[in-house]
Amino acid sequence: MSRVTPEETDTQRRRRARRIVETLARLYPEAECELEHRDPFQLLVATILSAQTTDRAVNRVTPALFARWPDAEALAAADPAEVEPLIASIGLYRNKARAIVGAARRLVDRHGGRVPRDRKALEELPGVGRKTASVVLSSAFGEPALAVDTHVQRLARRLGLSQGRDPRRIEDDLTAMLPPECWGFASHALIWHGRRVCDARAPRCGECALAALCPSAGSAAPRTRPARSARARSARG
Repeated sequence: MSRVTPEETDTQRRRRARRIVETLARLYPEAECELEHRDPFQLLVATILSAQTTDRAVNRVTPALFARWPDAEALAAADPAEVEPLIASIGLYRNKARAIVGAARRLVDRHGGRVPRDRKALEELPGVGRKTASVVLSSAFGEPALAVDTHVQRLARRLGLSQGRDPRRIEDDLTAMLPPECWGFASHALIWHGRRVCDARAPRCGECALAALCPSAGSAAPRTRPARSARARSARG
């Protein structure tokens, strides 16, 4: 199987993108959002909390959070200061406490306590941007939406599917190449592959099933720390 070249046409890139998704479907047929939730409200809250924080860290705090405030009506009545201790182990917890309480209040005031199935309405909620709205639309409602997180950004560039650095540009590039029905899966599968194989610092190209479809295979060298000088080593004893 030949490696892609810089002269790849848009049609060739579109075909390669679909082959990439087909390969990911064989690797990760169960790929889905890894934030634990039972309904759209819990997913919305968990996704807001996940900004600049791992899903694993969020999943450690949400059981106690949802046990105390299981729905929008309950969380809307909370004081953010009450929420902070339950999520203090994740980054930006004070801002996130205000955001999830604010989002719950907006849901109660404007949407009867229900999470709207509409991008514009979602993005009007405190703490919700385009990525969070895409996660909720795709994972909670099955709507065609492709969330671009740091993993998707990295893999899209390494795989030569986008040269964009802005998440919206990357989203536009990927959705132009893929049919809407696979946008949600493509996002999750790229995230799974980024977490399991195509690591930011040490990509395991030698064991990557996408290597033959990836122009960066073998060139995304692991980052290593520079060796310390003899003087530095002796100074540290």
